[in-house]
Amino acid sequence: MDLESIETEKWIVLATEYGLKIIGAIIIWIVGSWVIKKILKASRKVMATSNYDVSLQKFLINLLNWSLKALLIITLLGTLGVSTTSFAAVIAAAGLAIGLALQGSLGNFAGGVLIMIFKPFKIGDLIEAQGELGTVKQIEIFTTKLIGLSNKEIIIPNGALSNGNIINYTTEGTRRVDLVFGVGYESDIKKTKDVLMTVLKQNPKVLETPEPTVNVLELADSSINFAVRPWCNSGDYWAVYFEITESVKEALDAAGIEIPYPHQVEVKKGAKI
Repeated sequence: MDLESIETEKWIVLATEYGLKIIGAIIIWIVGSWVIKKILKASRKVMATSNYDVSLQKFLINLLNWSLKALLIITLLGTLGVSTTSFAAVIAAAGLAIGLALQGSLGNFAGGVLIMIFKPFKIGDLIEAQGELGTVKQIEIFTTKLIGLSNKEIIIPNGALSNGNIINYTTEGTRRVDLVFGVGYESDIKKTKDVLMTVLKQNPKVLETPEPTVNVLELADSSINFAVRPWCNSGDYWAVYFEITESVKEALDAAGIEIPYPHQVEVKKGAKI
C-alpha cells in the first residue's frame, strides 16, 4: 500500500469518526431545542394557571431557558469529544468568582424573588419601607420603584426591602386619618365634640363603618387637644385629610370656638432707680 492510499484511508477514518459526531451533535441540537421549546411552553401554561406574578413568570422562564440551553451545549460538547469535566470546572470557578464580586446584587436578586413569591405588596399599593413612602410603580428582579407623594421616583434595592419592615396601607382597603385639633380652655368640651363630629359626618368620603371618633387627647399647655379619627377608603386618604382640616377651621369659627395660637410677650427692662 503506497503512501497516498494510507493518507486517503486516514482521512476517510477521520471524516467518518468526526462526521458521525457532527451529525449526532446536529441531531441533538435540533431535538434538544424542540424539547426546550415544549418545556418552556408547558411552564408558561402552569404559571399562568397558578396566577404567578407577570414579572416572576418572565424571570423564571428566562432562568429555565438559559439553564436548559447551557445543559444542551454541555451535552453537545460531550458528543463532539470535548471533556465536559474540565469545562464544568471552569464554569464553577467563574460562577464562584462572579458570585463573590456580586454579593450585593445576588442579595437583591434573592430579595426580588422572595417579594415576587410572597407578594407583600403589588403594583399600585401605597407602602412605607426603608424610610420612604410611595405607591409601587414597578417590581423588578433587583429593585422596586415607588412614586413618592411629590411625584418623585424612589428606587429601593430588593435585598434591603425584603429584609426590612414594610407597611402596606392599601391591603385592607380602608385607612384611618389621624388628626389633632386644639381649642381654648374656655371652650365647652361637649359642644366642641359635637361640632367636630358634625364635620366628619357631613363629609361624603368619611365612612360610616368603622365609625369616626372624637375624643379629648390631652390637656396641653395652652389648649385642649382633640383626637379626630375618621375612616376612609385608601385612595381618599389625602382628600379627607385636607378637606376635614379646612372644614374644622370653618366650623369652629362659625361656632365661636377659639383655636389658640402661640403668643409672644415682650418684656422691657425698666430704668434703674
